[in-house]
Amino acid sequence: MPAKVRYGVIGSGMMGQEHLRNIALLPDTEVTAIFEPDDQMAKAAAEFAPGARFVSSVSELLDIEELDCILIASPNHCHVPQMEEIRRKRPLPLLVEKPLFTDPRDLAELDAFRASYPAPVWVAMEYRYMPPIAALIEQVDNATGGVKMLTIREHRFPFLDKVGAWNRFNRYSGGTFVEKCCHFFDLMRLIMQSEPIRVMASAGQDANHMDEEYEGEQPDILDNGYVIVDFENGARAMLELCMFAEGSRFQEEVSAVGPDGKIEALVPGPGRFWPEELGAPPVPQLVVSPRFPKNPREIEIPVDPVILDAGDHNGSTYYQHEAFVAVVRGEKTQPDVTLEDGRRAVEMGLAAQQSARTGQAVSLTKHNLSSVAC
Repeated sequence: MPAKVRYGVIGSGMMGQEHLRNIALLPDTEVTAIFEPDDQMAKAAAEFAPGARFVSSVSELLDIEELDCILIASPNHCHVPQMEEIRRKRPLPLLVEKPLFTDPRDLAELDAFRASYPAPVWVAMEYRYMPPIAALIEQVDNATGGVKMLTIREHRFPFLDKVGAWNRFNRYSGGTFVEKCCHFFDLMRLIMQSEPIRVMASAGQDANHMDEEYEGEQPDILDNGYVIVDFENGARAMLELCMFAEGSRFQEEVSAVGPDGKIEALVPGPGRFWPEELGAPPVPQLVVSPRFPKNPREIEIPVDPVILDAGDHNGSTYYQHEAFVAVVRGEKTQPDVTLEDGRRAVEMGLAAQQSARTGQAVSLTKHNLSSVAC
């Protein structure tokens, strides 16, 4: 068990820097090496990991002996080839940002990777670790008597600027329902404890990025939509996404309902976007509403301000790394979010992209993406 967990980091853009800030808060951890090809992002990362050595390639990073684990926080379409390079050269415990992959053509390589990778792999699904959502997950069965309907609403700001505008195009990001929403499809499976069998979506690009152009191309990403998912156990879930609704008090609202009652998690957006003239940002809440006797209860779930300020995800990145480090140390037997979880979340997102494009429901079977095209 390493006395200090030493990270190698691949990618230090906006999300990578959030990881760096949170790793810095954990005891007995450090970022030893970073591969970041963009000079501006590398300069910013150096402020959060001043002791890190910057290298010119993934291969050079893997040559550094003093590493205990790897974090991949590169653009989405880079994940699978970088995972494969790590597998071939030095398979350390790995935390890879979502989405795990972006294209069904990646699946053969991903399956080969999974069959032969000897170390733990954790797919980064930060939304599981937002304190109000974590509380909902813990209490959902008792509060509802078994979930029959699950609604996830995200009303938020548009996609932020990323290096090379990779998040403006489906071919790099996998599409909005993959890039942005695989978090929510992961939550659906986790809360339902069941597998999806059918996905139906309606979506469009109606407000954002329509006047932008990059090397002669206009962005093709969706900025709003609905997705309905049917599950094997007969329950159903809905996602409502709007990326031009940053005026909302809460950014994420998760509502689970069953025969005994309802439970909701209400999560505000990043505090840095809350106007100072409105006072303190909203505090996350859990709302429990039993049917009999009717007695709705609102419970505030504040987050440590230091952890909250280290990122845009309601403290969840810190709690995720805390658990990942326990896996690296051998104190925890396996990742909370497996390669299978990462795969299934992307499968649902790709199916939603296809349904929105064609107007047809997409049927899913386990381990089968043959009907889902990019």
